Amino acid sequence: MIKVYDYYQEENKALEERFTLASERIYEIQNEAELCAPYASYVTMVASFLSEITDTWNCVATGSIYHMPLEQLQQLNHSLYADILPEHYAESYANPDYACNVFGLEMGQLLCALYAEMRGCIAYVFEQHLQYVTMAMELFLEVYSILEQEDPSAEEIRHALYYYCFDYADITIADRTRSLLDPRMAFAKNIIMQADLTDLRYLYYFGEYISENELETASHLNTLSQAKIQAMAATYTEGFRKGFELYNIDLSAKKTVNIRFSLGFEQIVRAAIRQFAQMDLDCCIYRAGVSMTTRSARGRIGYFGASANKQYDYDHRMDNALIFDKAYADRCLTEQRSAYQDMKDLAATYAGPAVIETFGEHPFIPENKSTTPKDSDKQRSKRLDYQAASTELTNEFIPGDQVSFTIIAFPVPEIGQNFTDIFDATIRVNTLDQERYEQIQTTIIEALDSGESVTVTGRNGNHTNITVALTPMTDPARQTRFENCLADVNIPLGEVFTSPKLKGTNGILHVTKSFLNGLKYENICLTFQDGVVTDYECSNYDSEEQNKKYIFENLLFQHKTLPMGEFAIGTNTTAYAMGQQFGISHLLPILIEEKTGPHFAIGDTCFSHEEELRTYNPDGKEMIAKENDYSLLRHTDSRHAYFGCHTDITIPYHELGDIIVNGRDGRKIPIIKEGRFVLPGTETLNEPLR
Repeated sequence: MIKVYDYYQEENKALEERFTLASERIYEIQNEAELCAPYASYVTMVASFLSEITDTWNCVATGSIYHMPLEQLQQLNHSLYADILPEHYAESYANPDYACNVFGLEMGQLLCALYAEMRGCIAYVFEQHLQYVTMAMELFLEVYSILEQEDPSAEEIRHALYYYCFDYADITIADRTRSLLDPRMAFAKNIIMQADLTDLRYLYYFGEYISENELETASHLNTLSQAKIQAMAATYTEGFRKGFELYNIDLSAKKTVNIRFSLGFEQIVRAAIRQFAQMDLDCCIYRAGVSMTTRSARGRIGYFGASANKQYDYDHRMDNALIFDKAYADRCLTEQRSAYQDMKDLAATYAGPAVIETFGEHPFIPENKSTTPKDSDKQRSKRLDYQAASTELTNEFIPGDQVSFTIIAFPVPEIGQNFTDIFDATIRVNTLDQERYEQIQTTIIEALDSGESVTVTGRNGNHTNITVALTPMTDPARQTRFENCLADVNIPLGEVFTSPKLKGTNGILHVTKSFLNGLKYENICLTFQDGVVTDYECSNYDSEEQNKKYIFENLLFQHKTLPMGEFAIGTNTTAYAMGQQFGISHLLPILIEEKTGPHFAIGDTCFSHEEELRTYNPDGKEMIAKENDYSLLRHTDSRHAYFGCHTDITIPYHELGDIIVNGRDGRKIPIIKEGRFVLPGTETLNEPLR
C-alpha cells in the first residue's frame, strides 16, 4: 500500500476553502449555456474537464485510487487524456488550428493555451498539490468572467494569462528549483520504493499518460532476475561515480543526485536509488514541466510517461510566447536567484543528473502550424538573453566544474517484435570491454594529435565534405586534443572527441536521415565557415521556407547561428551492427548513434562551464582542447559565451567515405577509408561490420 503523498498537507489545508469555492462554481458552469457562440461550447468543455479534475483529486486524497482495479485505472487514465489523443485532436480546443478556426487567430491562441494550462492540473492532482489546482481554476473563472461580456476582449484574456504567470512566478520557480535539489519532494520516489512493481497498477499512480510502451517495459523488467536488474543499474550508477573520478571532483562532498527517466523502468530506478544510497547520495526525482512556466521547447526533462500526442506537445512548446516580455523575464530571474539563495546549501551538495533515455519510438515529423504561438524578433532576442542569464545564474550556485552526470539508453517495445532481443543486445553494447577500447582509441588519438586538421567525406548519397581544424598543442608529449571516452558519464563507450578550432573549420555536413531531440530530419545539410553554421536545409517539407524554419526553431533553437562545439569519431561498431541487424539504425538515440560513426555537435562544447577542470586520458596526457572563440567570452561577456544547447549529428558508417588526418608535414594519415578502419591497430573494429 502506498501512503498518500503529504508534502503539501499543511499548505493544502489553508487552500481548502478557495479550492471548494472554485470547484463548486465550475460545476455550476457546466450547466450554464448563456454565453454567446462560440464560447459556450469551449467553456462547458473546459469546465467539464476541471470537474473531472476535482473528482480525481478526491480519489487520490482519500486513497481510493490505490484500491481501483487495473481496468478502472486505465479508464480513468484514458478519460483524462482522451481529448488530446490523435483520434480526437482534430476537433479539440487544445489544437491551435481548431481553436483559431473557431475563435480567430488571437483569441484562439489564447484560449487554446489556457486549456493546455488547465490540463497541467492532472499532474498536480496526483501529487496532491492543491495550490496549483486552485490557481488554475481561479484563472479559468477569471477568463470565464471576461467571456461573459458582450464583446470579450482578447487583450483582457492575455492580461489574465500574463499576470497569472507573472504574479505566481515566486511560487512556480521556487517549487521547480526545490524539486531539483530537495529529496523531501519525494512523490515519484515514494511510488517507486513503496509500490509492488509486479502489480502494474502502480504506473497509473504517477498521473502520466500510460501507453503499451510503459506497460510492456515494466512487464519485461519483471521477468528479469534481480541480479540482472542490479547489474543494469550498476552500469548506470558506476558511470556516475566514475565521472567524478574522471574530472577529479570530490563526490564525498555531495548529498543528492537527480534521476531522470521515462515510466516503465522503475525496477532499474529502484535498484539505482539503493546503489546511490551506498554512495551516500539521496535522490531527487522531478516531473517534466507541464505548465506555461515550466515546459521546455527543447523537450521533456525529468520523469515522464508516454506522450498522449506528440503533435500536441509540439503545438504547445512555445505557449509562453503569448506573454513573454522583458518584465516577465526579469521577474523570473529575480525569483530564480531568490530560490537558489534560499537553497544554497542544497545547491552546494547537488551532484548532477543521472539519466535513463529510451529509444525505439516511431520517428516524428511535426506539422508546423501557422496558428502556434511564436516569438517575435524582439521576444527572440529577449529570450536568448534570458536563457543565457538563467544559465549563468544556475552556474553561480551549481558550478559546472563541481558536478558530473551519466546517461544510458534502453529500447522500448514500440521498436518492434524483436524488443527483448534488442534489449539484450543493448545491454551487451552498454557493457563492452573497456580495456580493449581504451588501447584502440589511444592509437586513434595518437594519429589525430599528429595532424593539424581532419577531413571527413561521405559516400552512398552522403555529400559531406568538411575539414575540421584542430587546436594547437604546445607540449605534444604531455598534451592531447582528444578525450578517450569510455563507459563513464556517457554510456556506451566508443568515441574520441575534441572541441574544434573554429577558424579553418569549413565545409558541408550532410546526413540523409537523422533523429535529433525527438524529431526526424530528412537530408539535413549544414554549411560551416570558420566553424559556424552559415546555411542550413533539410527536405522534411515541400517548402524551403518551412524546412529552414524547422531547423531554426528545433536545431538552432532560434539562434542566428551556432558554432561547431564538438568533433568526434565513434568506434562502437558493435552498436552499429546491432542497428543494422535489427533494422533499427534510424531509431537509435543520439547517445548510441554518436558512437556509430563520426559526429559533429552544434552549440556549446562538451566542456561548457568546465573549462578550468584539468582532465587526463588513461595514458596520462592532459586534454587541452576545451575552448573555442565563444566559450572564451566567459571572462569578458559571459552571457554570450554559451548557447545552452549541444546537438550531435552522426554520419553512419554506411554513409561515411574517408576520415583523413592532415599532418603538419603534409602527410595524409587515413583512419577510415570507405567506411572501414584502416589505421594500424584499429582493424579489429571492422569485425562487427562484416
